[in-house]
Amino acid sequence: MSVECFVTGGTGFIGQHLVAYLSAQGHKVRVLMRRAERLAALREQVASLGGNAARVFAVAGDLARSDLGLSICDRAVVRHASVVFHLGAQFAWGLSLQQSRAVNVEGAKRVALLAAEQNSRLVLIGGYMLKNDQHLQKIGIVADHPALTDWPAVYRQVGGYEGSKLEAYFATLQLMSALGGEMTVVHPATVCGHSRTGHILEGQPLMELVRNLVQGKLAAVPGTPEHWLPLVTVDYLVELVAACAFDPTMAGQELLALDDQTPNLRELLAQVAQPLGVKPPKHHVSLRLMKWLLSVPPIARFLNTDVEALDFIQTTRFDTAADEQFANRHGIAKPDIREALEHTARFVNSHWRSKRRYKRSIA
Repeated sequence: MSVECFVTGGTGFIGQHLVAYLSAQGHKVRVLMRRAERLAALREQVASLGGNAARVFAVAGDLARSDLGLSICDRAVVRHASVVFHLGAQFAWGLSLQQSRAVNVEGAKRVALLAAEQNSRLVLIGGYMLKNDQHLQKIGIVADHPALTDWPAVYRQVGGYEGSKLEAYFATLQLMSALGGEMTVVHPATVCGHSRTGHILEGQPLMELVRNLVQGKLAAVPGTPEHWLPLVTVDYLVELVAACAFDPTMAGQELLALDDQTPNLRELLAQVAQPLGVKPPKHHVSLRLMKWLLSVPPIARFLNTDVEALDFIQTTRFDTAADEQFANRHGIAKPDIREALEHTARFVNSHWRSKRRYKRSIA
């Protein structure tokens, strides 16, 4: 059955793949865009990812503006959406509390308010760190009573981006509960490229990790042999997100999108290095020392790494049994994460080679 969907963050990495998937399934997809004149470029990208570009439309607006900056006409059009997918966020390391809150927290609340007012199912993209109770407690989040949390202190510990994503989750839960809105949350791990094509966008943490490996900036593996960076392929993720959106039993539920077969960080780097013909690091460096080194700006710039990124490297393991049962029930096959890593590595390498050739051609 074809339905209308409203998507924020539809021009981002996960968003592009979600829009492509939804449109390929016959759904009409309206994407919130600050620059609606770029619709043609988005449609071209959606088509290249296997979507139906003719079923993708732009809605001019901005998460940072009151009422999302929607015109009266566009507000009326968006009311037809059965599902609102909120993926939009400002992603960057080093964001201030004010910068990150303006888009990531207040923007999420605006999207939630819109969904509740028009009785649309809200599907929120959270993050797997929200399923790590020990971590939440360590950084001072009072999960049972979020209002008691000292959020500025949380931001100081984990940075603007992660702090705002955590706060946005609890703020949205509270708002939707107060308004009686229907909501589902999907918590993805760090997103790997497409399991078959390796497609990934610049700025994604895994892409930067591959780039640093190729450039010889990873002389040692951060953490211990027990540390890992949990992953999920983008195609598996969007299938889970879509299945959640149209499954009535998922109203008020949460799903963890994480591949527990992700190798530890040392093995991950070795898996990526193999198709690229580079040597992976074999020795480890403690996260404490790594964080100290990255506190020195010249070192951080040389290593092309931010201290905020290290918090996602951890030893915690997650119970994914219920999530895998959900995937099986919907016939969603989990790709081989090691093969996906190799495809992603090749894609990243090819991307950077093409970019260097282009720069030389115009020099």
